[in-house]
Amino acid sequence: MAEQINIRQFFTPPSLTGMSQNLVTKTKGDKVIWGIVVLLTLVSLLVVYSSTGSLAYKYSKSTESYLFKQFAFIILGVMLIYFAHRVNYTIYSRVAKLLFVISIPLLIYTYFFGTKFNEGSRWITLPVINMTFQTSDMAKLALFMYLSRQLSRKQNVIKDFKKGFLPVIIPVAIICLLIAPANLSTAMLIAGTSFMLMFIGRVSTKHILLTLGIALLPVLILVSVALKYYDKPSHKSKDLPAFLSVGRIPTWIGRIQAFIYSAKDDNNEKQYQVEQAKIAIASGGWLGRGPGNSQARNFLPHSYSDFIYAIILEEYGLAGGVFMVFIYLLFLYRCIRLYRKCPFAFGAFLALALSFMLVIQAIANMGVNVNVFPNTGVTLPLVSMGGSSFLFTCLSIGIILSVARNVEQTEGSKEVVVTE
Repeated sequence: MAEQINIRQFFTPPSLTGMSQNLVTKTKGDKVIWGIVVLLTLVSLLVVYSSTGSLAYKYSKSTESYLFKQFAFIILGVMLIYFAHRVNYTIYSRVAKLLFVISIPLLIYTYFFGTKFNEGSRWITLPVINMTFQTSDMAKLALFMYLSRQLSRKQNVIKDFKKGFLPVIIPVAIICLLIAPANLSTAMLIAGTSFMLMFIGRVSTKHILLTLGIALLPVLILVSVALKYYDKPSHKSKDLPAFLSVGRIPTWIGRIQAFIYSAKDDNNEKQYQVEQAKIAIASGGWLGRGPGNSQARNFLPHSYSDFIYAIILEEYGLAGGVFMVFIYLLFLYRCIRLYRKCPFAFGAFLALALSFMLVIQAIANMGVNVNVFPNTGVTLPLVSMGGSSFLFTCLSIGIILSVARNVEQTEGSKEVVVTE
């Protein structure tokens, strides 16, 4: 009797088949989170390709070049996720303090010698590869790793102000104060995420509320100044005194004024961005114009990064926008589930901290696009055009999956013990 011949053997090299099977068997962790990563990166390819037309025209490039660039970032990011998830997450606890200490001089160096934009210095240029690197991305990752370590180690004295609260709040204050002069919105997001994590970590509510009140004072002062120095009849910003024209204070005041007052101001770039985003959302309707049919991409600044959600709403409609919100909430749900199942405090806090960071950033980006929040300049995780922020997002997801892999192995060993 003739043997059945497997035709795939003739078309698939044995070494390639073995390598792919080996990768699949070594890929562990939450399958839903892996699926979310694949889905968001596919959305990123579609939307970045659609939204980079004006950018390509500005620099005399083709949109395909940005598509291939984004594809390269996605491949690099997925590799980063894979290798990060293969590392035992307890190693991240050991390197957390070192990374935190390194991030402080990096932030100081960026403030004084980094690339400046709108009076703010956020990037340093890496030699050889000539790629800009946003040091705040590394700093917030290092902070949440270190904060998770501190919370897990201080649980016995967490209610004590000196022994429990100060070792937790001081690192947060240092990072936020160093980031705020160049990027106030990121500093506020980091602070908000940290307070949520501290609340879950059983830090005294009294200490949290007291610190939160102190932190909100400068914000309230900034809002009152923005209201004072705005001329309602002319819908123009008044000239600020010299002491308020330092650094990025005028930019912050302008963003607050653009958010509070809906009147059009042709000289206000932030208001122009908001108006164009509203046009994009309104033209999208329920089901959108369809992939690649955006009109607002030709007028909306930073449509490939800060305002990419407006392009999603225009091309895929309200249905597509709601679906994106659902995906990020599903990601948060899976991470909270992971937090509850993790047997060790550091892993639980780490997964929760990094998921909070990513989901809050996503909510902030989407909120800015629909004019719920003032302009922040944060990107949409795993969707906005690639850069250092994209790679650090992938690294954060890889660390979360490392915790998930450990939980998976722990549950598997328990099942073996029970059956025996």
